[in-house]
Amino acid sequence: MIRYFLCGIILCMCSIGIYYAQTKAPAPFGPVPSENQMRWQEMEYYAFVHFSLNTYTDQSWGFGNEDVKLFNPEKADCRQWARICKEARMKGIIITAKHHCGFCLWPSKYTEYSVKNAPWKNGKGDMVREMADACKEYGLKLGIYLSPWDRNSPVYGKPEYITYFRNQLTELLTNYGQIFEVWFDGANGGNGYYGGANETRTINRTTYYDWKNTYALIRKLQPNIVIWNDGGDRGDLRWVGTEEGFVGETNWSLLNATGEVEWGMLHFGLETGNSWVPAEVNTSIRPEWFYHPNEDNKVKTVPFLMETYYNSIGHNGSLLLNFPIMPNGLIHPNDEKAALEFAEAVKESFAVNLAETSKAEASNVRGNAKEFGPDMAIDNNKDTYWATDDNVTKASLTIDLGNPTLFNRFLVQEYIRLGQRVKAFTVEALVDGNWKEVVKATTIGYKRILRFPSLKATKVRFTITDSKSCPVISNIGIYNAPVFLNAPSIARNQSGEITITTNDIGPIFYYTLDGSESTTKSNKYTMPFPADGKVEVKAIAYDPASGKCSPIGHEKFDISKKDWKIVGINDEKASTIFGGNTSTVWHQKSDKKMPIDLVIDLGNKYNVCGFKYLPDQAKWSSGIITNYQFYVSTDNIEWNLIDQGEFSNIKNNPLWQIKNFSLVNARYIRLRALRNTSGDDVAGYAEVDVITK
Repeated sequence: MIRYFLCGIILCMCSIGIYYAQTKAPAPFGPVPSENQMRWQEMEYYAFVHFSLNTYTDQSWGFGNEDVKLFNPEKADCRQWARICKEARMKGIIITAKHHCGFCLWPSKYTEYSVKNAPWKNGKGDMVREMADACKEYGLKLGIYLSPWDRNSPVYGKPEYITYFRNQLTELLTNYGQIFEVWFDGANGGNGYYGGANETRTINRTTYYDWKNTYALIRKLQPNIVIWNDGGDRGDLRWVGTEEGFVGETNWSLLNATGEVEWGMLHFGLETGNSWVPAEVNTSIRPEWFYHPNEDNKVKTVPFLMETYYNSIGHNGSLLLNFPIMPNGLIHPNDEKAALEFAEAVKESFAVNLAETSKAEASNVRGNAKEFGPDMAIDNNKDTYWATDDNVTKASLTIDLGNPTLFNRFLVQEYIRLGQRVKAFTVEALVDGNWKEVVKATTIGYKRILRFPSLKATKVRFTITDSKSCPVISNIGIYNAPVFLNAPSIARNQSGEITITTNDIGPIFYYTLDGSESTTKSNKYTMPFPADGKVEVKAIAYDPASGKCSPIGHEKFDISKKDWKIVGINDEKASTIFGGNTSTVWHQKSDKKMPIDLVIDLGNKYNVCGFKYLPDQAKWSSGIITNYQFYVSTDNIEWNLIDQGEFSNIKNNPLWQIKNFSLVNARYIRLRALRNTSGDDVAGYAEVDVITK
């Protein structure tokens, strides 16, 4: 009898042992984030601030010869920057301590080209110190942008510059408290002042900065930091290949530790990567990074920013949103308003998680253990998760909403401390007793948010259709988010006809032509209409069903292009550059090497004070002009060079390039392309325009 009793105890203990073996947490699969990367990922959303001497010269990039005495922001207030970022629900601020021009926002002892020689605070100011203090006051983390390229330094391109660069890096990483991120721009080696040399210098960006030893210095000085680098060596974070505010729908937080990184890898990650390198989506709240007065009415709207949110944070990335600081040292009220309204829109969209009050069941639960059950995915705890048995890579989790419930968003997160696993999944809804596929997607990672038209359902089924290993899902959310109308797009063709459109379905448009605010009492748009000559159009979209209006669309048009002609070109497609359609492009190819001249007859004489150039909007297109000369003539015989320079950062940010100059009388204009981003003999144009007075 005792023998049977002892056998029973032994069997029971064996069963318990098997149970605990089965309910052991899944082992990590593939690369996993470091603690530094994990802290960064959970920040999700933080700010850039761009401020330098080129703020005062209306340039995108300074050349390094701008006068230090220009820097005198009479109202500079880093506390205002920090307050706005805090109210906008951001978690930190990265300040551009030194941009490409080499001017330092702190009193660096290694250069005279800094705030210590500026009129601001009689040379006693330290913008980085004020930023650090403001971040501390408002509970924000501080990050540092330090440009490796320095167009002012006389030793840039020489071995001794690396010592100079590391000395400045040491100043920034030892004197301002804990730094959460250091940011190295990839722009490098080109024409600049270079201590008066005024020449072009080239470097090998993969070897020149000796990143291995630079990284070792950084991690010694700031052990808790993450490194962002587009300068030729893998850091902790990666660029996504664009500054437009989105990363790929498929987004692996993986790359290989060594080797070339193509654009597709930047944008989508690498499924087979052997190193954890997640995506940081950097974009500006305005078209450009530094402040330009002509962009005061180009601040991104709430619907546009919500698109950015879904395509960054909602695609397993983080969002780094830039504020261009005005010359007076403040964030513009329009930027503040947009950021705060954006924060409120995100809060409203995700205020109520319908899954939290629901019941869940799963097709498989790891060891049938409660601690890995489906409820762990809807308990609002980031440290718990639903997991399946090791041999199960396809599984479903069903959420019972109880009653027919309206929703239009689905959020899902993996427990990435154990790696990124899911390769594909679907979301279905039980509508009127029938299962209906709502949406399907690929990767998840830290966070994935899917959007779809609103529908009512009693149950929602999340099915993992492909996974590298057993899935570990830490959070699921179901939401009914408000829908925002997009601001209308306004275009005018060569004949002077104005068209107002939007991607939304079914809105009514109202517009004004005198620059006044448009309301539902303004002119109603029914079809394209003529509006020749100088005109300022403002328009809104109105949804009769909801009673909601969109943000205002705003465009200014200059002189008529009816009589414009390209001189010496017989290609019919060439006229598309006047057509007002920014998605079209014309490439001017030369049998000879650059330069390539585009000559336009304006039809009449005008007082011209600037020109505008829009490059091809296709990603990484050829023919994007980087260096130019601009000439004018009254007779197409005698020409005067009026302006020359560069279109800075045009490859990564292919926006309208606007150049202003002193008033001249002209009938003919010549845009001479000296160099392009591809290094070939092609000049491409989406649109060309002039600015008149």
